[in-house]
Amino acid sequence: MGSSPNLEWMKKELAKKRKMLLLAVKIAVGSSAAIYIAQLLALEYAISAGTITLLTLLTTKWETVRLSAFRLVTFAVTIPLAWASFAHIKSMWIGYGVFIFCVVLFAEVMGWRATISVNSVIGAHLLTSRDFGMAFVENEFLLVLIGVVIAFLLNLFQNNDRNEKDIIANMRYTEERLQQILRRFAQYLSQEEIPGAADRGENMGAAGSALQAGQEQAAAGSGSRGKIRQGDPLPSGNLWDDIILLEKELQGFVLEAYEYQENTFHSHPVYYIDYFEMRSDQCHVLHNLHYEVKKIRYIPKQARVVAEYMLYLADYVVERNVPSAQMEKLEGIFRDM
Repeated sequence: MGSSPNLEWMKKELAKKRKMLLLAVKIAVGSSAAIYIAQLLALEYAISAGTITLLTLLTTKWETVRLSAFRLVTFAVTIPLAWASFAHIKSMWIGYGVFIFCVVLFAEVMGWRATISVNSVIGAHLLTSRDFGMAFVENEFLLVLIGVVIAFLLNLFQNNDRNEKDIIANMRYTEERLQQILRRFAQYLSQEEIPGAADRGENMGAAGSALQAGQEQAAAGSGSRGKIRQGDPLPSGNLWDDIILLEKELQGFVLEAYEYQENTFHSHPVYYIDYFEMRSDQCHVLHNLHYEVKKIRYIPKQARVVAEYMLYLADYVVERNVPSAQMEKLEGIFRDM
């Protein structure tokens, strides 16, 4: 027997809480460890190592690798910029303004905006001490190195198995919703007359209500099949509202797939991105049909053929399907029309 909607909602919320808790633990442990190591090495401004760790941990695994490399590269640029700004300009606020201008301009030109925060911290240290000797530069470099290394090591720990299961669950959910929408669309096209603007919403809702009731009965006897999740707004019974709702949900699923890709070193996660973008395109096509149907007052006879094909097609909205038979059937419909 399938899980209840409340249980599905609880699972989704639990996954969010688990993700937030993992991030909070990594930042707390990483920042504290960075400060501890900096203190062991007797570095000045040891607390800044914790700040650098925090700023680097707020990214995904791959972004941490890229950002760590960029931080080290821009450090080599920050030192001469600081020397040029602070050693030759006596006014603290003017010198810092010139320094930040140069740092931001360089970062924007290179597309490395995320490095600005750490470089500004290093600049503040140099401005306060006005020490450009080798020992102090080495001190600042070690602060950056400790921060990025600890962030990199901690970001290797990702709950990717759980995240992948959630993505696969979103795939099954999307397929069920698209199947329902296609069947309801087919039932709607089977009407002989399109209602007016005032009545259209009621008819569209009615077109889905009978089908949805049948699906609920089927779901009661077939486990999780036909199940609707409740973490987000529920399907309204209005066909077009449900299409828009699914489009919004798919945008979130695409973002989750991108985040998963950035948190794993495997090569296959791009598959999930392509999958949800494909489903989003399909949903967009159904959405565009809405505007075409609104222009029609009476349903032509050919619409029943289209409706029958939609009902046939709904069963093939699954992850793995080579649509050769569906394309052949569609070509046959075109020949007979």
